[in-house]
Amino acid sequence: MTPNFAPDTADALPLWAVWKGDPLAEQAGPWPAASGFSAKLGEICLLPNPSGEVAGALLGLGDRAQASRHRFVLAHATALPRGSTWRPILPDGLDRDEAALALLLGQYRFTRYKGAAYDGPQFTCPEGVDAARIRAQAAGEFLTRDLINTPANDMGPVDLEDAARALAGEIGAAITVTAGPDLLDANLPMIHAVGRAAEQAPRLIDIRLGTTGPRLTIVGKGVCFDTGGLDIKPPASMALMKKDMGGAATALGLLKMLAPTGAVQRMQIRVLLPVVENSVSATSFRPGDVLTSRKGLTVEVNNTDAEGRLILADALALGAEEKPELMISLATLTGAARVALGPDLPPFYCDDDATADALSRAAMAVRDPLWRMPLWDGYESQIEPPIADLDNAPSGGMAGSVTAALFLRRFAEGAGRYVHMDIYGWQPVLAPGRPKGGLGQGARAILAALPGILA
Repeated sequence: MTPNFAPDTADALPLWAVWKGDPLAEQAGPWPAASGFSAKLGEICLLPNPSGEVAGALLGLGDRAQASRHRFVLAHATALPRGSTWRPILPDGLDRDEAALALLLGQYRFTRYKGAAYDGPQFTCPEGVDAARIRAQAAGEFLTRDLINTPANDMGPVDLEDAARALAGEIGAAITVTAGPDLLDANLPMIHAVGRAAEQAPRLIDIRLGTTGPRLTIVGKGVCFDTGGLDIKPPASMALMKKDMGGAATALGLLKMLAPTGAVQRMQIRVLLPVVENSVSATSFRPGDVLTSRKGLTVEVNNTDAEGRLILADALALGAEEKPELMISLATLTGAARVALGPDLPPFYCDDDATADALSRAAMAVRDPLWRMPLWDGYESQIEPPIADLDNAPSGGMAGSVTAALFLRRFAEGAGRYVHMDIYGWQPVLAPGRPKGGLGQGARAILAALPGILA
């Protein structure tokens, strides 16, 4: 579906969002008190007119002092009656952009195999909000969620390429794809090595949009399914591996958000997606293999389940050759990141303090949280094995997200500034505006930070 706001017509009903303990709108009358309404988080009180028809509603926001615990609370409003249209009236202290986005995110449904599209209440755009910008953010997020939620039998490398081509056509971007043995001719050997065992050939998707201004290169990990390769995962660890292309899905969602903005006229955007399925066959790459990367660095494969950094390495090296002012990698890369920070708070890595500070501020401002982690030089020796330049899976298991970021940094040399995000790409439990399933992380933070970073 395409997320959108309803026209603000005379029949739109008022929806007052209310903090717990705050005075209610005079129009609410005595009914809320009589019905026991206390503005608990997500609580709804329909307001009748003298004829008993619905004349408006109250939506509880909960305790103002606990507002930082919750995001997208206005998505609770999708529980209002079907067929109705509402005009949100927001109190002081509630971020208007987040509230508007919540009203659209709450409409998301994944219906490819079951269920129907959202047919609940509609909402006008809150006053003072750039409706087009919020619609673009919601549309990008919907694309990311749909791609991640689609299982690997319908979202293999060919299907992800089709989705990228469809988006490129929609926004007027140029796209080229290098696949199969052509990857070797193009000097992208590690993408080929990881994906060669699968039925669908590995590929690199290269999308370009904009022709002037500073260069922004976004690299998204596109492992459409990860068995772990010959170091095969146990069933429990394999269950969610359709989401291992969440970095590529988030990159495409970000591109969809960026395309309608003026940023396209002010910068040159390049999206590189190394896309593979990490499968098992007679042609699988093996533990102990030494691969030579595009950059010329050799990599000892100590675990075939650490394949994401291998394909990202070739794509990063390719992107860095153009010396972009900013290069960002998005990847569902390590379980260590989840152990450290949980599913809601992805770590990011960046050597440049100004860029990191801008990204941190933007992430918190738009409620797309990120947390800066260190590129700790003291761990460099852990990724340097005796027989090759680099080790793709250092033993010991400590600081796994940090060592993965250090590995990737070796291939980003040449970019003016480099940011790596180790995202989860999945919402594990139902939350307002976020049904259980695929989730974009980091895209809105990047969108908000870009004007300051690439000014």
